[in-house]
Amino acid sequence: MHSLTRLLSCAGLAVGLVWCQAAGPRPNILWITSEDNGPEMGCYGDGYAVTPNLDALAGKSVRYLTAWSCAPVCAPARTAIISGMYPPSLGGQHMRSQVPLPPGFKMYPQFLREAGYYCTNNSKEDYNLAKPPGVWDESSGRAHWKNRAPGQPFFAIFNHTISHESQIRNKIADANRIHDPAKVRVPAYHPDTPEVRKDWAQYYDRVTMMDAQAGEDLRELDEAGLAEDTIVVYYGDHGSGMPRSKRWPYDSGLHVPLLVHIPAKFKDLAPPDYVAGGTSSRLVNFMDLAPSTLSLAGIEPPAWMQGHAFLGKFATPAPAYTFGFRGRMDERFDLVRSVTDGRYVYLRQYMPHKIYGQHIDYMFQTPTTQVWKRLHDEGRLTPEQDRFWLPKPPEELYDLQTDPDEVNNLVGSSAYREILDRLRCAQREQVFATRDLGFLPESEIHSRSQGSTPYEMGHDPLKYPLERIHTMADLASSLRPDILSELAAGLRDADSAVRYWAVLGYQMRGGEVVRANRELLLPLVKDEAPAVAVAAAEALGIHGDERDVAISLRVLLEHASVEVNSVWVAMQALNAIDAMGSRADGIRPVLKSLPTEAKGVPGRYASYVPRLIAELTKDVP
Repeated sequence: MHSLTRLLSCAGLAVGLVWCQAAGPRPNILWITSEDNGPEMGCYGDGYAVTPNLDALAGKSVRYLTAWSCAPVCAPARTAIISGMYPPSLGGQHMRSQVPLPPGFKMYPQFLREAGYYCTNNSKEDYNLAKPPGVWDESSGRAHWKNRAPGQPFFAIFNHTISHESQIRNKIADANRIHDPAKVRVPAYHPDTPEVRKDWAQYYDRVTMMDAQAGEDLRELDEAGLAEDTIVVYYGDHGSGMPRSKRWPYDSGLHVPLLVHIPAKFKDLAPPDYVAGGTSSRLVNFMDLAPSTLSLAGIEPPAWMQGHAFLGKFATPAPAYTFGFRGRMDERFDLVRSVTDGRYVYLRQYMPHKIYGQHIDYMFQTPTTQVWKRLHDEGRLTPEQDRFWLPKPPEELYDLQTDPDEVNNLVGSSAYREILDRLRCAQREQVFATRDLGFLPESEIHSRSQGSTPYEMGHDPLKYPLERIHTMADLASSLRPDILSELAAGLRDADSAVRYWAVLGYQMRGGEVVRANRELLLPLVKDEAPAVAVAAAEALGIHGDERDVAISLRVLLEHASVEVNSVWVAMQALNAIDAMGSRADGIRPVLKSLPTEAKGVPGRYASYVPRLIAELTKDVP
């Protein structure tokens, strides 16, 4: 009777025949995920943490020691997970964005559903990709594996938001505290103040609350008698919600807890180093989760997935490196790439003229951010703490073994030259292997891919001459003083992205260089490419004379309207006006009349222009 029931239930599913004909039992797969928390857990050796349920899961799982979210913020990280791809290769690296998948590409639950799995998501999606139809059987606050057909294998996600950055700011009566702020370890990059200690303690409180919710998921599975039929995966979606963790592709922003429990009946799907209660030193990235899940289900991952399966039938050899990135964060632009070999972390800052702590409205709602910035303004920080409010070096290198807070930059040390060269080369190879689209202004990711997709455009050397563009970006951001002739040639290049980086190269070198090359830069404020015109106006507006300020403000106002220009051009122009500081005071009243919304702007972008205008006009009557 059981076999007949199973056969009938399969017949009622469009793709069930694939599942019924599969050889052998398929595992259920349960993902338990949490937001904005790194490996600050008891099972990772943190004695301050209180995480009994996940510690117990770790006792019968393999605990990955170097798992990285490739992005230090949720939407790009989820984009990597759902696609199995490096978001900069899709054009989906910015927080937040929305780009289409290339034809023929699918989100991983679609493959699982085609193989007969019942797939549910409870409940956050937040992908930077336009979602095709048929991704989930259900994606909502009601989605649950219990709603599947009898005997049908399931894939289910339960995502817990209690540890999210926004929860750190909530007021908690001291009587309800789990962690004593006096006992918290304050990292070297944060000032040791009562506000910072309270935020860190509350972060740990929220991780404990999340642990309780994860425990309920596990108990529910056990009470249903499914524990021995279900592979359980737990991970956090990026580092802690504290500033300089979240949004920054250091280890502090990318290192996540990752636990994988494989029941005995599915031991053939475990990796060779799997030991219940043990650890794995294999490097794992969020791009690896999709191909690994397909592999557990007996599905060969498609060749276009860029992640490496580390579980199941189609597991691959361990990679030597894993990668991270930072693009636009909400309303502020940036470009950072990072790589680790498990011990050393290398960062390449392609926009070193921008300070680390750009004013992101959401980040500044956290008390730690506010007091940190105030103490900088008052000159009361140590050099390690003050660095967040200063321009960045082009390169950074850290040894996690001796410097877990990543505050001692080793780039200038001859003793680390070989390590620096090796990680630098790995980062460069990743750019070209993935056709990283981050070297285009965001507006041009969209304009160049009209009628196609960013991924396809990025693989067309005529539409995206990456070698030329990257060469100029690399030279411009190196801050080398001896490449002005190359920058001058870049201003005349036929490709607008090369011109864009050449202009930035002058701005990065400061006022003396900009003023000395005014006649080269001035014509570009009329460049046919809006990103180039805005960049030239910003450089001259910050560093030029009164004539240049007047010209720049006129150009930037022309580009700042979201009704006239794309939302990305308007954001770039508003950021440029902000960068001009007091030089833009004369037009701040005019900014209050700029439109804050326009037709065709996706809801994912809707808040960024209003935030910028509000920040630029906050002192205007």
